[in-house]
Amino acid sequence: MKKIVSTLLFCMFSAASACWAQTEADRTSPGTNDQIVQMHERISEANRVYDAKVAAAKRVYLRQKAAAKKERDASVAAAREGTPSAATQ
Repeated sequence: MKKIVSTLLFCMFSAASACWAQTEADRTSPGTNDQIVQMHERISEANRVYDAKVAAAKRVYLRQKAAAKKERDASVAAAREGTPSAATQ
């Protein structure tokens, strides 16, 4: 059991040190001539643009949803009080 745990810990530390030791200079430079790397960079950029647009649309959706909820809550409160609301007239 101790041998398994020590082997597992050794593997974790060696993998973690390799990940943390990687610097910006070790990565492929943006001016690479490799077509596959360039393709992946373009795909990553397209994904970032898509994610930004989805986040913006989600913010608009949440704002509209909050406004609709506020209107619904006002109508429900008015109905419970027995007074007609502006939406039902």
